[in-house]
Amino acid sequence: MTDTRQIFHDSEADRRHRPRWYLGRVAVYGALLAWTLVCLFPIYWTITTSFKMAPDVMQGNLVPFVDYTPQWLGWRSLGLSPDTIGADSTVREQFLLRFTNSAVVALSASALALALGSLAAYGLSRFEYRFGFMKNDDISFFFLSQLILPPVVLALPFLVLYREVDLLDSRIGLILLYALTVMPIVIWIMRDQFGSIPTELEEAALVDGLSIWGAFLTIILPIALPGMVAAFILCLVLTWNEYFFAALLTSTDAVTLPVMVASQTGSQGINWWSMAALSTAAILPLIVIGIVLERYIIKGMAAGAVK
Repeated sequence: MTDTRQIFHDSEADRRHRPRWYLGRVAVYGALLAWTLVCLFPIYWTITTSFKMAPDVMQGNLVPFVDYTPQWLGWRSLGLSPDTIGADSTVREQFLLRFTNSAVVALSASALALALGSLAAYGLSRFEYRFGFMKNDDISFFFLSQLILPPVVLALPFLVLYREVDLLDSRIGLILLYALTVMPIVIWIMRDQFGSIPTELEEAALVDGLSIWGAFLTIILPIALPGMVAAFILCLVLTWNEYFFAALLTSTDAVTLPVMVASQTGSQGINWWSMAALSTAAILPLIVIGIVLERYIIKGMAAGAVK
């Protein structure tokens, strides 16, 4: 009898709390949905603006086929519309050159920063260092503190240095500079990632006859791969979108997409449709990469790679 009363009491309590549980779930998912719409609206606005005519842009029309009829004005200005894609276009050639520059610079700088930063992070997570009063934690914070420095402070020194070593308006100059700027992020992320891997795995590998490098390459790196992918994506986004140094240190041959997007202004105003088409072409590769590598990013975040 006591068990029956207890079961009845529990079921009554569940029925009383169920509406509150449903309301809580609805509130949480409603807030997440609202935040998703806020985050995705700029992308939606950019993509739709590339298909608008000038009056539609000025009037703020938002819904295609309802507020306005989509046109290829923005893409035609780049030589990428269906009626111009087969013809010769100087603007399209310039766009493809800028796109190639951005891809080469961002991928190379991210890969270089990931390689060097991972090695530095592994050393900081496995060995004890001391430089004067600075220990491992102080050294790690020193690397991270470099991000606090405003880029404008480095403008004149890098401009003079690159002029002396003949790296102005070159891809290699941007690659070296970008790798230097994002390497602290890689070090900070990968230090936590390597620190979460037990040292017993390396000790067992050394007992089995592997060298330090062999244990690092065959044991540690595969385990740390999700964190490395997360760090690589973050570096790729930052270097792909960088504008200040690209505008300062390039002029013709090594100009990147952000500089080309910013150049869509003239004496008669801003060509919103052209700028939107360029912006859409610039963000699509990052969206594709994010979708393809989504599972690695989630694993990296779940493993504590991004803190």
